[in-house]
Amino acid sequence: MVQVDPRLPAGDTVTRAAGTAGDTAGGGTGGTRGKGLSGNSVGLLGSAVIGVSTVAPVYCLTSTLGPTVGEVGLQMPAVFLAGFLPMLLVAFAYRELNKAVPDCGTSFTWSVKAFGPRIGWMCGWGLVIATIIVLSNLAGVATSFFWLLLGELTGSDAIAALDGNKAVHVLTCLAFIALATAVSYRGMTATKGVQYALVGLQLAVLALFVAMAFTKAGSGGFPGSLPFSLTWLNPFSVQSFSAFTAGLSLSIFMFWGWDACLTVNEETAGSARTPGRAALLAMVVLIGSYLLTAVAAQMYSGVGTEGPGLGNPDTADNVFAALATPVMGPALGILLFVAVLASAAASLQTTFIPVARTVLAMSAYEALPPSFARIHPRFRSPGRATVAAGVATGVFYAGMTFLSQHVLVDTIYALGLMICFYYAITAFACAWYFRRELRRSARDLLVKGVFPILGGVLLTAVFTKTLIDMWNPAYGSGSSVLGVGSVFVIGVGLLLLGFVLMLVMRRRSPAFFRGEVLTRSTPVMVVEE
Repeated sequence: MVQVDPRLPAGDTVTRAAGTAGDTAGGGTGGTRGKGLSGNSVGLLGSAVIGVSTVAPVYCLTSTLGPTVGEVGLQMPAVFLAGFLPMLLVAFAYRELNKAVPDCGTSFTWSVKAFGPRIGWMCGWGLVIATIIVLSNLAGVATSFFWLLLGELTGSDAIAALDGNKAVHVLTCLAFIALATAVSYRGMTATKGVQYALVGLQLAVLALFVAMAFTKAGSGGFPGSLPFSLTWLNPFSVQSFSAFTAGLSLSIFMFWGWDACLTVNEETAGSARTPGRAALLAMVVLIGSYLLTAVAAQMYSGVGTEGPGLGNPDTADNVFAALATPVMGPALGILLFVAVLASAAASLQTTFIPVARTVLAMSAYEALPPSFARIHPRFRSPGRATVAAGVATGVFYAGMTFLSQHVLVDTIYALGLMICFYYAITAFACAWYFRRELRRSARDLLVKGVFPILGGVLLTAVFTKTLIDMWNPAYGSGSSVLGVGSVFVIGVGLLLLGFVLMLVMRRRSPAFFRGEVLTRSTPVMVVEE
């Protein structure tokens, strides 16, 4: 039965179907299609856990606290708040779009319906390539902390040093990727069970660290300890605009990944509303964790450039390794290493979710080869797309590691460009998609228009500033190509690669690019609960 859904803009229709999500809505070309995924597999809590897990909060904190202090000093908590703002505004856009079009293609599907197939394809490409880069980075981090943890447990520097052996590092990394791929391949039931344990562990250890840091800071046991000041929450106290934007870029990266809970919307109970609520819940958990940890660490360690001070460049890439024993003691400090490993491993596994389901949706709508739309008959997961993402991640990381460590580092630096790219397009897509109903109420104007546009503008500004900074060879590893920073070359090159692949797919799938498969007016699939 096809009927007009009151949640949708004028001209859109919805197909309500009983049964599985594998039914095809609309009955023919043009319908928003069910993909065959396992419906009602995830609830509100499970969806929020997936969002938190993908962000990897403990890993983000240990790798970002130091660099952020290096840029903005005592205003680190304020910069975390500033980075939270555009993410929150974009989260409203995701929530409203998901209510109208609960499709696992998320940014790809929504931007196609708003702006057409070409912009939509590039938006989907931005998400896919950003996720592949993140997956490779997470696998490398999980590998490094695995050997570091083994070294701590055994008291052997030789075992910890195995991470420096390139062959051992890559083989261990590939094993982590294979394990994460296998868990994701088995569908949302297996994914959810693993994530409850890993996310619960890292948040519990983080809470213990914060409590002990506050206690020791109050006792004045460390010479660099500082009393809390409200000025730490004032972004206008940052010494320069360039320092603020540098810190803001780091902060935005710390929130990336919360939208993973939207990509499981076709597998979530209450697919139209639950994922949006889960996204906002995940954001609240993240900003609360970040602010408490930032304030606690800053009160205990200060921002000095020596010893455990957060401004020490020698410990900037792994702050918790320096603070674990001083704050928690040798017995409990090992838990912080476990938490970082759990954080990276959990995020590695859940980050397969958005890339596999985006590729699945792009394939289902004929924007990618049809083989990626195959669903595993038992696990009801995008098996082919998941395996393809795992293989691409393994090949990318191994190739970059053996080719050049500088190239690998610069590729990771280019990640922020991709994140801002597809988040901003999605935010603008929300305002444009709902443009006909913005005058219906003050709520519609704010959450469907003003908030998304403001979030998109902020992310576009960060994208532009990052692009300018990337031109300088000093950005990233310091390498260059014909005098141009290699981070700029890699970032822009990856976007251009997507454009070339889009031209190839336009020849193979002309119907999609002619707007005959997915348009604004196509029916929307909603599975009855």
